[in-house]
Amino acid sequence: MAADILAEITGMLVEIVGDEHLLADEVTMETTFNEDLALESIEFVALAELLHHRYGADVDLMGFLSEKDMDAILAMSVGELVTHIGRITHASLVRVSAAGAAAPASNG
Repeated sequence: MAADILAEITGMLVEIVGDEHLLADEVTMETTFNEDLALESIEFVALAELLHHRYGADVDLMGFLSEKDMDAILAMSVGELVTHIGRITHASLVRVSAAGAAAPASNG
């Protein structure tokens, strides 16, 4: 699952930054947004929008960043975001499964 999320985020980053600046095979879980990718704030906003469209409102990049201090934001790796998305999407799947199991079966 993490590899799938990493691949999707890499695709989003290539779309935002332009592949002339970012080769897809260079992005790993250890890649940092600031040091390695030199992502600017407007690019973070674009990434937040793409994440929202792909994963829904539960994956709130700006909310996730707001929980961090400046040093943590500057040092943040792609892997941290992958882990966050994995946690959120897993929790969403569990909620959906639980809701489906709790719903009465219709005999139709």
